[in-house]
Amino acid sequence: MPYQLTAQGWLTPARHCSSPHWDERPEGEVSLLVVHCISLPPGQFGGPYIDDLFMGRLDPSRDPYFAGIHQLRVSAHCLIRRDGELVQYVPFDKRAWHAGLSCFEGRDRCNDFSVGIELEGTDTGTYTDAQYQVLAELSRLLMASYPAITSGRLTGHSDIAPGRKTDPGPGFDWARFRAML
Repeated sequence: MPYQLTAQGWLTPARHCSSPHWDERPEGEVSLLVVHCISLPPGQFGGPYIDDLFMGRLDPSRDPYFAGIHQLRVSAHCLIRRDGELVQYVPFDKRAWHAGLSCFEGRDRCNDFSVGIELEGTDTGTYTDAQYQVLAELSRLLMASYPAITSGRLTGHSDIAPGRKTDPGPGFDWARFRAML
């Protein structure tokens, strides 16, 4: 079933986990899509920990790595799991806290004007066919809903925060992704 966008900025069908880590966007358009990757603990897939991080309920006693990140107030608009499951945390018309210190084409604060999509993975690994399929379908919908998001305004976290971030990494096939659009 194709994804649809509700008037409230939520996708159907998708699993919804409403994150408390968002705020209102400043005036202006949504004009950038940022691809990220995440796995918690690093290199491990599945489990509830990405949801827990974005929901502000990550238990630091569950893994030693979590002690350094459990207090972070971060989110993304969506996560695409390895099996293609799509999870949405923040409506697209709201500002998710995914990019941090960032700049695209001379404009700082990319969270203000971007959509953040996380792929479950590592910046040293590759991604699944299901993830590419869902990412392409979601990207097409977002580009139709927000015409300022063009093929030239699809980027990686590493490109907007160079030297600070490396995701989605060299294993993400940009040519394949763009060809699917």
